[in-house]
Amino acid sequence: MSILIAYDGSPDARHAVEETARLFPGASTVVLYARQPLESLAAYLEGHPALEDLCDLDARTLDASEHLAAEGAERARALGPNAEPRVASVPEKTAAEAIVDVAEETDASLIVLGSRGRRGLSALLSGSTSTRVVHSTSRSTLIIPSGPLAAARRDGRAGAER
Repeated sequence: MSILIAYDGSPDARHAVEETARLFPGASTVVLYARQPLESLAAYLEGHPALEDLCDLDARTLDASEHLAAEGAERARALGPNAEPRVASVPEKTAAEAIVDVAEETDASLIVLGSRGRRGLSALLSGSTSTRVVHSTSRSTLIIPSGPLAAARRDGRAGAER
């Protein structure tokens, strides 16, 4: 089984790595950080002195992206799965589109994403990468709720049973 874990360094993503390792020990995984390069903004700054600063900043964010992907893969390896880091730079795509594309490229059997569990206006305004992935892939997808969200849901069920 090959698994693609979407990873952004957040507590939710770290929890998803931990749960994936628990559920699929020894699985072959790719830990993906989907980054939005700043180059799409560069077109608007053509000829502007700030463009040079932007290019330098973009190079530093690429380094940070590679560090994040490596951190996620290292976390997974420490828990059991054989994991490799990967960064997808996607100037004209959303993170969800990049995740689906890399899942296709790597022939992932399963896509794993963490979820913050946003609702209402917050979810509407910021969108949900996990929802977008589920609705745009033909691959099996596992959405792992954040630790606090899962605990709140358990507490809510326990309170309702009383």
